[in-house]
Amino acid sequence: MSQVIADMSMSLDGYIADNNDGVDRLFGWFMNGDVETPGLPFRTSAASAEVLRDAVQNVGALISGRRNFDIAQGWGGAHGMGVPVYVVTHSVPDGWENSSDGMRFVTDGVASAVAQAKAAAGGKIVGVATPSITQQCLDAGLLDAIHVNLIPVLLGDGIPFFANLASAPVELEGPEVVEGTGVTHLTYRVRRD
Repeated sequence: MSQVIADMSMSLDGYIADNNDGVDRLFGWFMNGDVETPGLPFRTSAASAEVLRDAVQNVGALISGRRNFDIAQGWGGAHGMGVPVYVVTHSVPDGWENSSDGMRFVTDGVASAVAQAKAAAGGKIVGVATPSITQQCLDAGLLDAIHVNLIPVLLGDGIPFFANLASAPVELEGPEVVEGTGVTHLTYRVRRD
């Protein structure tokens, strides 16, 4: 059965981007090493490359929010991981009504997006890649784990990964820790009582 796992790079003070959606200080670890990740354009430390290889092999679908989709300009119609992307939105963007098989737009909520992504993932992981959708999944009890790529920088302000949680406090188990260069990969399981 597919697990639903949120995955974001985050500053030590809890931000996933600056106030202008900038991620340069948070994404440097993707190009700070000499090990390539097959299928992805990254050169990281060996430890981070192993984390990325695991994701490439085990993620079967992604869930994104509309804002992230717009910022990424729809990933050119197909996400770099080569898996279907379910975009949670109030309305399908113009020009995407008959989208390619890589993008699917879900207008009836996050629970529907999770159900559709799980069906498409074929037992593999469903990755969640935005703070808003992560928060909605946590509040609805749909998230199994949180993977944080913790970056040693303090942004001071920006877009927080965890804010406005209606279900707080949320108990977590772990972490599993992998130390890369310029990043510490942390995985926490959402505790179920």
